[in-house]
Amino acid sequence: MAPFCLTPAKSQERFFGRANPTSVARDACLPPRPPGERVGRGQASDEEKARYVRRMFGAIAPRYDLINAVLSGGLHRRWKQATARLVQVPPGGRAIDVCCGTGDLALLLARYAGPRGRVVGIDFSEEMLRVARRKAAAAGLGISVTFALGDAEALGLPDAAFDGATVGFGIRNTVHPETALREIHRVLRPGGRLAVLEFSTPRREVIQRLYDWYSFTVIPWVGRLASRHSDAYLYLPASIRTWTDQEAFTGMMVRAGFAQVRYYNLSWGIAAIHVGVRPVDGR
Repeated sequence: MAPFCLTPAKSQERFFGRANPTSVARDACLPPRPPGERVGRGQASDEEKARYVRRMFGAIAPRYDLINAVLSGGLHRRWKQATARLVQVPPGGRAIDVCCGTGDLALLLARYAGPRGRVVGIDFSEEMLRVARRKAAAAGLGISVTFALGDAEALGLPDAAFDGATVGFGIRNTVHPETALREIHRVLRPGGRLAVLEFSTPRREVIQRLYDWYSFTVIPWVGRLASRHSDAYLYLPASIRTWTDQEAFTGMMVRAGFAQVRYYNLSWGIAAIHVGVRPVDGR
């Protein structure tokens, strides 16, 4: 049986009074959006988003690195290298990579921390963490880097335990981004730096239009073929399109307690690195 829906005229009459004939066609009944698009657009409950994102990343974990390389043309590696460099982890220091995925940023941080340093990678997908552990072992970093299952909004780690922190393309996937930022602020020592790499808002309209075409046409097609997950790469462009811009995310970091917050646009603003410092003595 077809789902119940109001006819265009009755629908407009119910909500807006008399129907406007010029907009009747736009009010026709449409099929429900796929789950990935609906969650990406923020049209799901907190619980549904958390369940969907966890299952989705678990499903695409084995091919995640390949898909990132294809869709970004390899640019994601350069972006991550710049992000790790901006954290300025000292030799022998401690760092945390939140929403670590397959561990790229955690491994880069370990290079800066050196053999006496320690890096912790936290993610809520055990499938992603399995890939990260294999990569760490292959790179000879299995001792200095630890990967653990955890929640970005409740890390369960001591206060002021880390010299630096990163989040790479993960803050957008949390249910409450500002809560996650406050939790990272808590585990950083005073003077510790956070660098957040995330998709952002291109500054030129022509770049925005090209990026929208690429995001909503090429990414779902390539992602579906490469990941064998028909829905995951509908979520990605939808969540990017509804994500906050550079200035608004800067404000979010400030409200979470970070100081000296600045951002660096990458590839005309398609992505950005946001950097902030936990103030010393509350200043």
